[in-house]
Amino acid sequence: MKEVLQPIILHLQSYVDEAGGLVLTLWKAIRAYMTQPFRPNVLFKQLEFIGVNSSFIIVLTGVFTGAVLALQTGKAFRIFNAESVTGAVVAISLLRELAPVTGALMVAARCGSAMAAEIGTMRVTQQIDALQVMSVDPVSYLISPRILSGLIMMPLLCVLFSLCGMAGSYIVSIGILGINEANYLDLILQYVKLEDLTSGLWKAAVFGVIVTVVGCRKGFLTSGGAEGVGRATTEAVVSASVLILVADYFLTAMMY
Repeated sequence: MKEVLQPIILHLQSYVDEAGGLVLTLWKAIRAYMTQPFRPNVLFKQLEFIGVNSSFIIVLTGVFTGAVLALQTGKAFRIFNAESVTGAVVAISLLRELAPVTGALMVAARCGSAMAAEIGTMRVTQQIDALQVMSVDPVSYLISPRILSGLIMMPLLCVLFSLCGMAGSYIVSIGILGINEANYLDLILQYVKLEDLTSGLWKAAVFGVIVTVVGCRKGFLTSGGAEGVGRATTEAVVSASVLILVADYFLTAMMY
């Protein structure tokens, strides 16, 4: 029995250690922002990297997510003569779940991996040690701006994803499924509430912090040369994606 429980206990211990490490990294980043000099040029660079440079993949993913969701729900609702509510269902689904979750997964794949690779390369080539020698706090210089950028830009990307998803849904619903345009728009205005948008924005902000904290921590703890950088990059994407889905459940349970 002991031989069976020991691996499970070790795995649980490693998960608890990892969760504690992520919280500690976030706390160090917050404290560094409060005590270290503010570097607006570094922040603006990360805002551009996470937000502006991710906009194309967000637009592309949003349009086709809304389009395929409208295609599936419209055909399903047609069985019950209720295809007019397709727009409202798609809008609520996008605002509450699909925009923050899918958008965060895209950002994790694009930006989280890049953060882990960049900081990991700096670690194995001793550039982080050089920053410390020059009396530059690596947490303040490398981690804090990325976390703040993720917190700011992910809600904006969520809004962009939702708008593009609704555009894709509109094209499919009106142009392909032949749903009445007036009914389509009227039911959206009738059923979509402000709290649907705000709940999605809160989720997106949390997911933005998760993506950046995980990516920065994995990169910061990299060891083992080029192989270690590749391993850190993979772990950053996988860990961030799993944490996003787990956090989504608990956030949904608290909000609704």
